[in-house]
Amino acid sequence: MRVIFWYMDQFKYHPAIKNLETAKDVTEDGLFKDTIVAFVHGEAEDEENASKVETKLVKNVKWLASKLNCSNVVLHSFAHLSTSKCEPEFLQGLFDRAEVRLKGSGLNVSQTPFGYFLDIEMNAPGKSLARVYKEF
Repeated sequence: MRVIFWYMDQFKYHPAIKNLETAKDVTEDGLFKDTIVAFVHGEAEDEENASKVETKLVKNVKWLASKLNCSNVVLHSFAHLSTSKCEPEFLQGLFDRAEVRLKGSGLNVSQTPFGYFLDIEMNAPGKSLARVYKEF
């Protein structure tokens, strides 16, 4: 799994193109303020280590949220960080489980529409830990 975490003053999206036939139809925009957006790329080998990568994702989100004193998190599928890709259903399930665990830790968690290319607007400050890359 590869993840780029961005802390953003504001993150806005609009579903532009549905690229996964099985994805739910979505037309609503999303707007989040004071949030960490996790751009997550699931790799094929992650499917063999599902519990491990889920736990590492959750721990990394919680660590960064604590460091930034931020309680808002958005999980976003971003399949552009490696040539190895997991099955979409696997990553969606991992997101759903991670969301439950993170909410149980007191975080406000959302997901961008899965299976869509999005028009994105980002407003990210230039401060320490506003951009973090992890590979696990």
